[in-house]
Amino acid sequence: MKDAKRGFVPSDEREFGDKAIPKLRQAAEEVLFLLNHGYPVKGATRFVGDHYMFSERQRLALARTVSPEEQIVSRLSREVKNIEGETIYIDGFNVIIGLEIAFSESMLFTCMDGTIRDLAGLRGTYRLIPETDLAVKALLKTLEKLKVGKAVIYLDKPVSNSGRLKQKINEYAEDVDIEVEVEIEDAVDYILKQKPLIASGDAIILDACDKWFNLVRSVIEENIGRYPYIDICPEME
Repeated sequence: MKDAKRGFVPSDEREFGDKAIPKLRQAAEEVLFLLNHGYPVKGATRFVGDHYMFSERQRLALARTVSPEEQIVSRLSREVKNIEGETIYIDGFNVIIGLEIAFSESMLFTCMDGTIRDLAGLRGTYRLIPETDLAVKALLKTLEKLKVGKAVIYLDKPVSNSGRLKQKINEYAEDVDIEVEVEIEDAVDYILKQKPLIASGDAIILDACDKWFNLVRSVIEENIGRYPYIDICPEME
């Protein structure tokens, strides 16, 4: 295993290990019940998390994995499977950090809407790591294999090193036979909500967008294969 892995803290081995998973799955079922009955996600995860005496990361995992069934049905109805010839607008940090975590062999969750999410928090700071190169190359090669017409990758301007990441993406984009455009913007979430076809794991963006493609999962399947995702998803009622 690698040192200083993206998205990993030492307590994860205990809090998300084999012994913890059954309790997390039971808690996820209870959170889903509350969400389906109109409770807000913060209140539901706090209530259930207090009952099980969960850590903040365990509560965050519940919040990112579980969504009300009405939202899940809506998201899945707008997911597209074929993006050949399309212009796809990509939530750059969201996608690339997820891929960095995969190449770091760290912890990723499969979620009720089929997306892959992590527990990494951006909070305005980002640094390039060795896995950044692997993530960017895999992303672009997969987009090329999917035969997209154009990929527009948005990076958040307030986040540190967004300029360096843009430079790296443009460098590797020269090796693929697709059109790639990288934009650094202040309001990436708002921009993506207006676009016709997006790639992001952000639930708020997915609930607002027209159509979306499950890009992180596709890149991992294409470049890594079977991944040991953590699955605490409850069954829908």
